[in-house]
Amino acid sequence: MGRHQQAETLGLIASLVCAVASGVVADLYLGFASAIWLVSGRLFAVCSGMVAACGVASFIVGYSRRSHSWSLKRGWLVPVRRAFETLSLSVVYGSTIFLSMYALFGVINSTMGLRSFSSYVPAVVALFSAVTGYLVFVQADSLNSKTIASLLPLFVVSGVSTAGLTSDDPNWWKNNFSQLGDRTTFAARMFNSTLVLAGVCVIILSYFAVSELIATQRMRMLWRTASDGKSSDAGKSSGTDSRHGDVEIPRFWARIICLSVLLTLAGMCFAGVGLFRYTPHPILHNVFARGLSLPMSLLMVFLPWLAPQLSKAMYVVSDLIIVAIAVAGVHWLQGGTTLTNVEALACILFMGWFIVFSRQIAAIEADRVHAQLMASRPVSVVPRDSRISPRN
Repeated sequence: MGRHQQAETLGLIASLVCAVASGVVADLYLGFASAIWLVSGRLFAVCSGMVAACGVASFIVGYSRRSHSWSLKRGWLVPVRRAFETLSLSVVYGSTIFLSMYALFGVINSTMGLRSFSSYVPAVVALFSAVTGYLVFVQADSLNSKTIASLLPLFVVSGVSTAGLTSDDPNWWKNNFSQLGDRTTFAARMFNSTLVLAGVCVIILSYFAVSELIATQRMRMLWRTASDGKSSDAGKSSGTDSRHGDVEIPRFWARIICLSVLLTLAGMCFAGVGLFRYTPHPILHNVFARGLSLPMSLLMVFLPWLAPQLSKAMYVVSDLIIVAIAVAGVHWLQGGTTLTNVEALACILFMGWFIVFSRQIAAIEADRVHAQLMASRPVSVVPRDSRISPRN
């Protein structure tokens, strides 16, 4: 049985285990929980937590089962780093599953009504856990940054949509998104928690994206060192490689540090907006909310210098995003639209940019691995250089 077929088979087993375990736990919860924990909001939160727990467990098993980093052959730092990366990715998957499931439970409840839906809760939880366990296990077995970056918009949209639909202020959208989180209600807590977790996810995904960018550069330098013949001579004389273009990037580590700092600041600003509500902390809230535009603008404007390995189309897209947000901002200042629309546009474009950014880096690494495998004298790929590879 090949690797992929084995992953599909184990995914089915994980699906069955998750379905049985979550179904039994959900049935016991309905039978023994107090009445206050059976109201729709708390019930859906607990059920979503069950599905998320199954997803996280399935991810950890699928991601760790083929890893070579749990032994101490390469020192104690390697398994510690691997444990941190596994925990970080589990946060991304767990929070995304939780918010997505909560929104889905709300939709089902609004369609059926809580009285009818409550009798189906164990079966629905078991079904969602089975699907989640299978999909997450298969994804974890062949994980890459394209997959995890695509989870971020789903995570944010699910959390913000749920908060907006459950808010007791029907006119919040006439002001801005901060008003949606400027209360102590469940909807406000959902919104603020989504922003905090989104900021954490941005920082985590940035770590993997930058790590893969570093790994790709190291592999290119390995290729240049190991290659021989005419291509090697040309690389030594001009600093280029016929397969990979520019190899030596001036001040590479300075660029990587600046890129990492800007991505981290963007994530911290996202989290800060959710941590500090406007009413008790107006200054801090505005610092994070308005300050988010600074690292994002610097990222997009200086992207050709920060990450010269990316395609020119990526640079053009970054410039167009800045222009679109600037035009929307001017339109708002002229009274043509609401600040909520401008904030929604900026958030959507940022998430889209982050997805494309991560996929570009993952594509660079995939092309490098393919070129090495197809070369007449391939250079071995060092698995430990790829932070996100399940085989590490």
